[in-house]
Amino acid sequence: MNTTPLRIGQVVQLNPETVGNRMFAACLFVVTEPRTWGAMGFVQALGENGEPGGQAYYRAKWEEIARLTGDEVVFIPRRDLPEDASDD
Repeated sequence: MNTTPLRIGQVVQLNPETVGNRMFAACLFVVTEPRTWGAMGFVQALGENGEPGGQAYYRAKWEEIARLTGDEVVFIPRRDLPEDASDD
């Protein structure tokens, strides 16, 4: 587990294998408050009817955070999606 200090505005991914709330599995998470136990932050929610969505706030422990290197995103796919999922 990497506990290198996080920065405000840093983007990390919530690990789908260890995240406490499955609704946030594999989401990209914007750090708003680095903490000794992890970070507070948000994921951006989709909107509806042509309107933008809001932010869904979350408190992520270190074991829930998948570190990204530099400014690149390392994508960890969810493994619980059906194989035949399509966007028909």
